[in-house]
Amino acid sequence: MLYMREEQVKDLGGSTCPHHPPAAGRRKNLEFEPLSTTALILEDRPANLPAKSEEETQRHKMEYEEMVAGAKRRELKDAQKKKRQMKERHRQEDSISHAMVVWNKEILPNWDAMKGTRRVRELWWQGLPPSVRGRVWSLAIGNELNITPELYEIFLSRAKEKWRSYSETSSVNDSESGASLADRESSLDLIKLDISRTFPSLFIFQKGGPYHDLLHSVLGAYTCYRPDIGYVQGMSFIAAVLILNLEEAEAFITFANLLNKPCQMAFFRVDHELMLKYFAAFEVFFEENLPRLFSHFQINNLTPDLYLIDWIFTLYSKSLPLDVACRVWDVFCRDGEESLFRTGLGILRLYEDVLLQMDFIHIAQFLTRLPEDLQSHTLFTAMANTHIISRNRRWNQVFSVLMKDGIKETDKNTSPATRS
Repeated sequence: MLYMREEQVKDLGGSTCPHHPPAAGRRKNLEFEPLSTTALILEDRPANLPAKSEEETQRHKMEYEEMVAGAKRRELKDAQKKKRQMKERHRQEDSISHAMVVWNKEILPNWDAMKGTRRVRELWWQGLPPSVRGRVWSLAIGNELNITPELYEIFLSRAKEKWRSYSETSSVNDSESGASLADRESSLDLIKLDISRTFPSLFIFQKGGPYHDLLHSVLGAYTCYRPDIGYVQGMSFIAAVLILNLEEAEAFITFANLLNKPCQMAFFRVDHELMLKYFAAFEVFFEENLPRLFSHFQINNLTPDLYLIDWIFTLYSKSLPLDVACRVWDVFCRDGEESLFRTGLGILRLYEDVLLQMDFIHIAQFLTRLPEDLQSHTLFTAMANTHIISRNRRWNQVFSVLMKDGIKETDKNTSPATRS
């Protein structure tokens, strides 16, 4: 069979000799042996086919040389890009290393005196070093609820007892928590479901993962600590981010105090009237900063609740890449609830040109699933160009007017988001 194949090759003008010298003038000036797919244009035709003309041979040679030159240009461009990326990475590592020293040796030991200084606020905006991030978040959020690690253990024990009770008897004394059995069971089922969907690409919070039980414990303990609120979808993302940066008890303490902030409490309690006021305040600055996009959203009847609720419920940790979300959390801990709405405006500013070309459905889909390649420096540049000042009034002043006078401002038409 092999012999027949060799004969067939010979009949086509080929040769079975592996060291047959190349034809004169063919590939002798090339610096390297080209790949067969690209070298074909330099090969002579088989003997049973018409030979190439001199013009065709020269054209093929030029085409091949251009292909090689193009490949070299791309290779050089890729090498330069990798070099720039490596240089930027080293710069960032040096910056983080320096910032870590400053935070550990200068700022954290003198927290109360330094936290409000201009220097610290500028460092804060640039992003906290990962090694101090959890500590700074914890200090900034505070512990107004005076929760202790021992109190966490008490509520965790209660949660574990309830889990055992549900699994063994499916009944508990309703009077213990003031919530119905069905509601509590629903919360526990929702926790299990939500944990499985929390940062699925990391594979650390799902069942069998190293942080699954820890996340389950923090969320379960919270439902016992605040049975009036229970578990609300989206809480798992907030607790997960804290668990990645803090020890278990400290994560719970920070989690409970964070959810006790006015904005978070309004959303997690689903206080409809208060949520509408937050949406109305957001639209004041939306129109001030991005009038064209604001008008486009109005024309398409796209109200803030359609995208802000998901962003606020998870503090952007579900919508943004995790590293970018942590930067957003840094500023949230520095500036409070105002920064959450400034972040939202930054996202809209960043993608304004894209959003202006979309209709209602595509805008809603886009804002629900933001691009995965979103970089923190581009978002924070957009946020820096977003001014939370409207007619010489800052966020807290605008929101105070809305709280005092109701949804409708005397000097502004009612926004679509506030219409019932």
